[in-house]
Amino acid sequence: MSASHKSEKGRVMSVAEQLAAFVTAQTYADLPPKAVDYAEMLIASTLASAALGSTLESTKIVRELEVERGGKPDATLWFGAAERVPVAAAARVNALMSDAAASDDADLRNIVHSGTTACATALAVAETTGASGEDVLAAIVLGYEIAGHINTAMMGGLQSKGIHGCIVASFAGAVTAARLMKLDPTQMAHSIALTATSVGGLHVAAAGSVVREYHAGLAAMLGVYAAQAAAKGFVPEVNILEMKRGFFETYGNKPDVAGVTRDLGTSWSILTNMGIKLVPGGSPFHATAEAAANAARAGNVAPDEVATITVSICYQYQGPQFPTDLIGIAHSPAYFAAAGVADREYTWAHAFEDKINDPRIRRLLGKVRMGDPPTENVERYKSGATVTIATLDGRTYASTVYAPRGAAILGIDWTDIEGKYRALLPFGKLPEGNVQASLEVIRRFRKADNVSELVSLLRSA
Repeated sequence: MSASHKSEKGRVMSVAEQLAAFVTAQTYADLPPKAVDYAEMLIASTLASAALGSTLESTKIVRELEVERGGKPDATLWFGAAERVPVAAAARVNALMSDAAASDDADLRNIVHSGTTACATALAVAETTGASGEDVLAAIVLGYEIAGHINTAMMGGLQSKGIHGCIVASFAGAVTAARLMKLDPTQMAHSIALTATSVGGLHVAAAGSVVREYHAGLAAMLGVYAAQAAAKGFVPEVNILEMKRGFFETYGNKPDVAGVTRDLGTSWSILTNMGIKLVPGGSPFHATAEAAANAARAGNVAPDEVATITVSICYQYQGPQFPTDLIGIAHSPAYFAAAGVADREYTWAHAFEDKINDPRIRRLLGKVRMGDPPTENVERYKSGATVTIATLDGRTYASTVYAPRGAAILGIDWTDIEGKYRALLPFGKLPEGNVQASLEVIRRFRKADNVSELVSLLRSA
């Protein structure tokens, strides 16, 4: 145990305390410039996805509930009438909106939407604290980082134990909120520890229903609650992450506890594990659509020439073979593959009814097969896929995509983020000019004195 893992009194620090010490010691200047760039991109991506999500019934229900519940009007609900509600309620509704459209972000190692939680929480809390753009971006980067490190101990455990990824994303909310509230190291550690015993979600409930976004709302709301309780002096079991029958043992799979604090400040999750969705649906299948489109183009294969389409992914998940709505297509490798082959591309248009019911795609759905998982170069697959098309006359064409477009490890371009923003933000029904104006604010967000200019542009016409 190194000296950095001991308190001033020589006591061995818990994992929560070590993480808290790191977070509270970091300054904006300590952060990698590319990480700050990606945090700005995450804000744009989260808002774009939320605009589309605001049209869905699930978000309207929870929004109505929080408005009816009322309370201290400290933070703004995006779009619509821009109602003001308590901070935790705003974080909940805004995160739920973004997740509902299945178009936000994900940790490409598994299904954890930490950016949605961090961004929704950051903008809500910043309204009450008057935080600057730099403050907000630093909080997002650090919230994402701590969730990423905690996720390291979850690998192979969450879904196999039936637990949804929101239980990890909630740490992004707690750390982001605590950072913007300027909590000290002890309070930050208590925020993390309280979060570990706060939220749960069943993976099976999220795979085919709107419970997925309900989980996202809970992750953000309970993350804020944990920070608020810690700020008031609530003292939890600070060893809860690593202790016997604690968080890691309960939810992880033979967790590497030491790995949770390894490389803090040298390897950043937002730069290595994050993927921003540049097309709709579950991130584990974006590469499937890319590989399918590549193979179809390479062989100049027409839909009526296809005998079978075989999909090989590390994440073994069948999903609905014949999806009929956004929830279904978001979790359907068959749809991603069939759409990629039929159209030789996969775009935002594939989230909507016309494409979901396209006869060319529907005819191909039954020809999609899930093959064995990859056995070569497995370490290169970051939500990657190999797709093989076999034609009726015996030809075969295959393509492998190790990581989808929008993966941080490949580099993310603002051109792609702006394309997503302009494609989806109009669903928020903003006044003319507000889409472009809000995008310009985000592009210079690090220079903002506070979040009021951005939030003021998110009221619907």
